Amino acid sequence: MADNPSIHGLVADFDSPDRLMDAVKAARKAGYTKMEAYTPFPIHGIDDAMGAKPSILGYLVLLGSATGLGLAIWLQWWTGAVDYPLVIAGKPFFAFEPSVPIMFELTVLLSSFVAVFGMIGLNGLPKLYHPIFNYTGHKGITDDRFVLVIEASDREFDATGTRDFLAAQGAGKLELIEA
Repeated sequence: MADNPSIHGLVADFDSPDRLMDAVKAARKAGYTKMEAYTPFPIHGIDDAMGAKPSILGYLVLLGSATGLGLAIWLQWWTGAVDYPLVIAGKPFFAFEPSVPIMFELTVLLSSFVAVFGMIGLNGLPKLYHPIFNYTGHKGITDDRFVLVIEASDREFDATGTRDFLAAQGAGKLELIEA
């Protein structure tokens, strides 16, 4: 555990996605669990290598779409059969067929709202500050650098030992960042 609570973690800068992936796998094997990788483009398999859990967003979207569908069916039934029953050309008060467009629209509407706002909420956005901004090379992360941050809150973290471990993995630049 970190001796200094103002330290967020140790940043290791790699020059290729392959070296970053190898370092992530080695860090997991060494017992590190609290880490984050920053890359200019997605790297296939890095989430699994870091041990990231699957997102619950898909289940939330499914729940939102089911809610939209149920709400649409209830809305069509209530307005046509209970609140304002009106006989038009001998048709039933509630018919499934003319209700399909409303059911489709509310299903899509609620699922898209849940997807957008759920993603924003699960990602912790808006986040105007993050400790990675204290890293001197943070602008290169969106350009051509591949960075692994091992957080000081990890039970295996030791500033000297973690620095030596990441240096052995081929990190070009190592820097402690403040919280």
